[in-house]
Amino acid sequence: MAEPALVLWDIDATLLTIRPLGREIHAAAFAATIGRPLRERAATTGRTERAILLDTLRLNDAPTDERTLAALYEAMGRAARALEGRMREIGRPLPGAAAAVAGLAADRVTQSVVTGNLRSVTEAKLRAMDLAEHLDLTVGGYGDDGLDRAVLVRRAVARAEAVYGQVFGPGRIVVVGDTPYDVQGAHDAGVRSVAVATGETTAAELAAAGADAVLPDLTDLAAFRHAAFGSIWTARW
Repeated sequence: MAEPALVLWDIDATLLTIRPLGREIHAAAFAATIGRPLRERAATTGRTERAILLDTLRLNDAPTDERTLAALYEAMGRAARALEGRMREIGRPLPGAAAAVAGLAADRVTQSVVTGNLRSVTEAKLRAMDLAEHLDLTVGGYGDDGLDRAVLVRRAVARAEAVYGQVFGPGRIVVVGDTPYDVQGAHDAGVRSVAVATGETTAAELAAAGADAVLPDLTDLAAFRHAAFGSIWTARW
């Protein structure tokens, strides 16, 4: 059997989109926690939830202590679960996402996530889009793990190695995302980056950011396998 492999997926604009419900989740959680309406939300693209919420609290003249953050995290999970029905109505998996995840599962590749989202919000989004089945969300890297995406990658790898009792070599760990932040996080953590131009960043911009491979989307599973693992790929693991 070949060496074990680990693919870590970004969520928003890589596997799925639920716009504009992201702001609704933040607004509902802020109102429930702070007791007044959300006035302004910090920039979100490529950032971790911890960073987004800290800046959002500052922009709204609200406390930024750990107790407030913890309460916001809980409220965001509740808000996301309450909005799952609307996610199904207005959200969608991105082209090829479901087939890519299922195809790697059939090839016995371990899959989880590295996302700026909280785990509770990630679970709600993936459930709503029917994308959760083949992803082990117990070993992901999430937005409350830190401010730097490289920290999230390292946490996900460490969790996966602890749970599965095996070491994933750096060349067998791939982060898949749609922004230069995903690329940088992967490289700062010493692993491979596959970028997909399914978000707001163009393929040329992703290539300029240093991605190991760039794809237009996930519709060609053979192309994705080659982008992720190159010549070391075999048909069955």
